[in-house]
Amino acid sequence: MSVGNRGDVSLLVCIALLCAGCRNDRTSSNEKQARTTETIADLGALPLYVTDPADNPSSPEKVNLGRLLFFDPVLSGNKDVSCATCHQPEFNYAEFLETSIGVNGVGSGSKRRFIETNDLPFVKRNSQSILNTAFNGIKNGELYEPEKAPMFWDLRAKGLEMQALEPIRTLEEMRGNSFHEDKVLDEIIERIRKIPAYSVLFSEAFSGEQEPVNQLNLSRAISSYERTLIAPNTRFDQYMRGDSNALSTSEKDGLNAFLVTGCAKCHSGPMFSDYKLHTLGVPDTDNRKESDAGINNDYAFRTPSLRNLRYTGPYMHSGKFATLEQVLMFYEDVAGGKILNSNVKKEQMDSLATHMDVNFKDISRIVEFLNTLNDDSFDKTVPASVPSGLPVKGL
Repeated sequence: MSVGNRGDVSLLVCIALLCAGCRNDRTSSNEKQARTTETIADLGALPLYVTDPADNPSSPEKVNLGRLLFFDPVLSGNKDVSCATCHQPEFNYAEFLETSIGVNGVGSGSKRRFIETNDLPFVKRNSQSILNTAFNGIKNGELYEPEKAPMFWDLRAKGLEMQALEPIRTLEEMRGNSFHEDKVLDEIIERIRKIPAYSVLFSEAFSGEQEPVNQLNLSRAISSYERTLIAPNTRFDQYMRGDSNALSTSEKDGLNAFLVTGCAKCHSGPMFSDYKLHTLGVPDTDNRKESDAGINNDYAFRTPSLRNLRYTGPYMHSGKFATLEQVLMFYEDVAGGKILNSNVKKEQMDSLATHMDVNFKDISRIVEFLNTLNDDSFDKTVPASVPSGLPVKGL
């Protein structure tokens, strides 16, 4: 081959590489264009009223009974912990501990601790707020079915009625060592039947039934009360209903950053959650020896709601992040290729998280927007006493 021919070949190679580069640039550009950015229409205002299941319409009698049961430690195996122990009104019906201390605990808030002779672990996951769980699973433009509402970090229950009894059965939450999982609810029902005030209250709430004190009605009463714990009138809700002045200019900038960075790909709809399981590589809590791999052993957990976050920290299923800023910095790390849980493999990570575009400069603006999702005008009423005569909320 002559020198001239070699030069021609080199020129052709250069042209081919240049064209390939142009094609790659166009492909990259097309890929970026194909990545959809959610809009405000992918979010939404909450309804001002809840929807009751057809088989459990609300009544003042049910709500009153459910409130008393919620704060009564008679529902726990050792009579020392109530639903309200880990879901406290002053913390938006959540708790500020990383993971809660259920059975065999004493004290409240930061002073809560295990008794000295304890063989039970911390509760497995962070205590989620019960506030607005009446709307769990709600989607824009779709019929809402409360009996199918997804519950818990792992979606293992549907509807508040099913959710209400699960903590009573759970060893470290309310059951304790004294009763078997299959027997504890029978014990609780027998206790309640022996309390005259509860017999009257159940008869009033479920009139016409021959034996109204039963497990089904226990769940119905508690869930009827929980459906009154809503906060649907945040400044964001007001903005979505047409009040353009409900958000400040900087809060609107934060809303735009929330959408552009990709937060709304999972935190969507009126509850700011797709109610799906996602593997993010969140660090485990140090309160438990074993690693929490989730219900499917793939470290996937449900997208939490972003409503009323001001008082519901710490955050994530393990409670490892104390502030919203830490949560957003975690997502910045994830997008940068970091995996903070050594048990999670790269191929397990959810691409919706790894493809996010969270930058440090956006974090304060997004947090400012998230604070528009707070509504403090919900029922915080605590009964002065409960029918069992036990300490309200527990020891």
